[in-house]
Amino acid sequence: MTDYDDPAVEEQWCNERRAHVIGYLKAQCVEHGRVGEWPAWHVAPYVSVWAIESKKAPDWVGWWVICGDLPTDYVSSASIRHPREAVRAIAQRWRELVPYLERGEKPPSFDLGTAENRATLAPLLKARSELLMDWVEDDAIWPQ
Repeated sequence: MTDYDDPAVEEQWCNERRAHVIGYLKAQCVEHGRVGEWPAWHVAPYVSVWAIESKKAPDWVGWWVICGDLPTDYVSSASIRHPREAVRAIAQRWRELVPYLERGEKPPSFDLGTAENRATLAPLLKARSELLMDWVEDDAIWPQ
């Protein structure tokens, strides 16, 4: 069993997530600056949230990306200044997508899954969004 409390294991996990985020942003054609060297917030091996520098406003966060044992996704930082709020925004968006997936439909303005696997993805996305919302509400896991 992997010990994620071991700093070397945690660092490796975070480095792997960072590499994944960089590849994801490239695949999504998101123009950006630097990707944080360390997650803005994480619970290894489940979730990490990354601050992504704005290309238009260097040294400012332009995007938040979430990845881990869940779908990788991102939100603009235009109205989101903290990783906790980014997790909330993504979890709420996922919650809104679930009914479309349950019906096997492609959600509007969002590409997720294929016609064949959307219904299968629905309960997984619902469970992840609920877990994220539980974490958002838990003050004990967010630094002051």
